[in-house]
Amino acid sequence: QVQVVESGGGLVQTGGSLRLSCAASGRTFTNAAVGWFRQAPGKEREFVSTITWPGGRTAYADSVKGRFTVSRDNAKSTVYLQMNSLKPEDTAVYYCAARRPGYYTRSDDQDDYAYWGQGTQVTVSS
Repeated sequence: QVQVVESGGGLVQTGGSLRLSCAASGRTFTNAAVGWFRQAPGKEREFVSTITWPGGRTAYADSVKGRFTVSRDNAKSTVYLQMNSLKPEDTAVYYCAARRPGYYTRSDDQDDYAYWGQGTQVTVSS
């Protein structure tokens, strides 16, 4: 069983940056793709970014492309989401999710992810 814990959220002004971290416990993220999703108040949860195992390929939602960067440190079993040029519309709870071991390809489909964190709040003030 993989347990997923996000950290790094907070309050930032428009144009600022934050780096979210996603750590695995119990088991590692070995041989599993990891994704980031977010849910704004009153909206459906949506895809943000995903990274393959061991990390050669990434994908992004159009709304964050060019501003967000996903990466992973497999030695630390941690995935990062670097968020730059933040906008008020980026305000949301951000979730990290991992696919089951053996499923190492990218996916923007929430149903492909088996293990989810509790989320971390990101608030961007205007």
